Amino acid sequence: MGQIIERLAIERGHEIVAKYNSQHPFNAKSCLEADVAIEFSSPELAVEHLKSCIEKKIPVVTGTTGWYSHYDYIKTHCHNHDSAIFSATNFSLGVNLFFEMSKRLTSLMNNQPYTLSIEEIHHTEKKDAPSGTAITLAENVIAASNTLKNWDLTNDKLSSDSEDQSILPIKALRIEGVPGTHVLQFESDVDTIKLEHEAKSRLGFAIGAIVAAEWIVGKTGVFGMRDLLNFEN
Repeated sequence: MGQIIERLAIERGHEIVAKYNSQHPFNAKSCLEADVAIEFSSPELAVEHLKSCIEKKIPVVTGTTGWYSHYDYIKTHCHNHDSAIFSATNFSLGVNLFFEMSKRLTSLMNNQPYTLSIEEIHHTEKKDAPSGTAITLAENVIAASNTLKNWDLTNDKLSSDSEDQSILPIKALRIEGVPGTHVLQFESDVDTIKLEHEAKSRLGFAIGAIVAAEWIVGKTGVFGMRDLLNFEN
């Protein structure tokens, strides 16, 4: 992702003033001056990266997932330092349209005889499961549902007719070379309805991250894709 973002940013006329990776890691003492930072790392590193950017008052865009248990802390830290952060589990325009459609379809299916499930497929290098995108999808579906209360990763779990109907099951698969596929399925005794998004490459994610970085410069606050795309509630 970093290499793709760098190439596209330069093509759009931006200057890359610093790069950090596993060979040249970022830390709180790193001397950094920039208009904006883009952070795609790993769950165990993201919080300190975000904290450092916030304290340096550098607006930061992050696409790392798996750190959201610390979200409230980062949000408060951002407000306390009058800084800016833009976070998204997925920067693809298509995925965010998929999120909106999933909420609408779930709302239409309330009180209908269908059971819901989610399946996500990613490349084998992806560390967190389920994906942040699948979690966001699940949260949107649950918010629009009359019966679902929570989600659960169901890999390696035996299905049962007595399963809790308030739980939305998520199955996470890791297959080499798959950029990202997410399926929301509605199953009944007589038919199946599927809403699916399949990423063809990581290009869409990179473009979205750069657009978000361009958008957040000069702003303060905590933002996400709904702010950028101006979706109506």
